[in-house]
Amino acid sequence: MYSVAVVADLPMSRRHLEQAASGTPGLRVVTVAGSVPELRAAHRGYDVVIVELPRVDRAALGLVSHAAAYGRPLVTAAWHRPSDLLATVHAGAHGCVSRPGDPRELAAALGVVARGGFYACHQIAGPPLPPDVNLAPRERETLGWIASGYTHSQIATRMGLSEATVNTYAKRLRAKLDARNKAELTRVAIGFGLLAQGRPDTPAA
Repeated sequence: MYSVAVVADLPMSRRHLEQAASGTPGLRVVTVAGSVPELRAAHRGYDVVIVELPRVDRAALGLVSHAAAYGRPLVTAAWHRPSDLLATVHAGAHGCVSRPGDPRELAAALGVVARGGFYACHQIAGPPLPPDVNLAPRERETLGWIASGYTHSQIATRMGLSEATVNTYAKRLRAKLDARNKAELTRVAIGFGLLAQGRPDTPAA
């Protein structure tokens, strides 16, 4: 059972997020707070900290960074630019969903983040890749699965490939995109809108 904290300044938002999290199998809401500093008073750590942001600015990004001290932040906000999404990831977010959004997507995001994966909403498309970066269709598909929180073994099953082949694709992606690890691949995918282009289904529990 994964533990969840909900942080939102509006009571209605807190109730909505608490209900969504409580209705997700395998999750238990243990703290509901009006601000991130209130988590400090609770003196506990969480698997997921849902943070609702009224806007994405420097102060809000600071809240995400503070929330990361208590658990993996899942941020819900109105995303107007891909740069906002990327800045939130850099601040420490492990997941980003739209506000207001589909409760099913929030539940899916909670499951991914609770298991240590990364989740990004697919409504935002970023700029195209630079002209000198050429990804084959299978590489794009692999990148989408990776950025959606799947393991190489899970990707291999879904693509009908061997895990060794997926490892090869991932190695090529790191070289082509100058990314050192999975987190950097995910950030690149978000920054260039690749996650929004034919995003795969959400990982199964």
